[in-house]
Amino acid sequence: MKKAAQSEAPAAEFARSLVLTPAQDWGGWLLGKAGRAGLLLITGTSVLAVLLIFVFIIREALPFFRARGLGEALGETEWYPTHQPAEFGMLAMLFGSLYVTAGALILAVPTGLLTAVVLSDIVPFRVRQTVKPIIEILAAIPSVAYGFFAVLVLAPWMQKNLGLSTGTNALNSSVMLAIMAIPTIVSVAEDSLWAAGSDLREASYACGATRAETLLKVVIPAAHSGVIAAIVLGMMRALGETMLVWMASGNATHIPTPWWDLTQSVRTMTATIAGELQETPVGSIHRHALFAVGLMLLSFSFLLNLLTEHLLRRSKRVAGGTKR
Repeated sequence: MKKAAQSEAPAAEFARSLVLTPAQDWGGWLLGKAGRAGLLLITGTSVLAVLLIFVFIIREALPFFRARGLGEALGETEWYPTHQPAEFGMLAMLFGSLYVTAGALILAVPTGLLTAVVLSDIVPFRVRQTVKPIIEILAAIPSVAYGFFAVLVLAPWMQKNLGLSTGTNALNSSVMLAIMAIPTIVSVAEDSLWAAGSDLREASYACGATRAETLLKVVIPAAHSGVIAAIVLGMMRALGETMLVWMASGNATHIPTPWWDLTQSVRTMTATIAGELQETPVGSIHRHALFAVGLMLLSFSFLLNLLTEHLLRRSKRVAGGTKR
């Protein structure tokens, strides 16, 4: 009898009946609809906020383009907003922003990706769990602290040991921007490499591949979307940085001659906005010109994001064998 009672015991006990009453069914449906509506509201609010930012900046920048035109902004290098007549050439600032960003990526991308590979596949797990949080802490350091280090430590060192006339230059900014971008690149890339899983690695080893072959031909290609995203995020961090480049770039509005000379001072778009916006009267052509600079920077970043999304989708189609 005892065994029979045990065999008749239910396999599992549920706090909620499997057969719902009409009220419970209706309540669950309403709860699901409310959850979807809440998520849609949050997403829509984010999209609306971005659109409103675009509208506000475009509205403030339009008076400048109506008065001066796009030709002066992108065709001239002289930026003298207080002269008579004023000059609003933005080409040198655009070049300066891309210049220090490219220099930072040249230093940060190889270093960040190698560090991510070492943490994900070479060092023991305990070392990874200790080192990775330390690297990520670097991303929490304020940019003004990096700026003080660049001005008070790195700039004098460059002047003394490299024989430069000034230590606040494009090289100084690029080195510090690379240090700021490395934690982002390492964190995102390492997560992507780790997410590739041990099954993929073991299958590669079972086919006779070495560790280097597995990393270069299996793991990294499998995590290519995350690696690209890490590089893009690092690039956006460098391109949108303000305080550091304002303090360490030298703020010279010109295109270096020769163009590859990183030891010359440059000026970026973000540093120009941060340095001049608070000193311009509302409604002046100078203020509208600064909003035009911001619009160019925002548009450039937006186009880079679209290009990255296109490349990611294209690479996924190629990897899936559905390229047309």
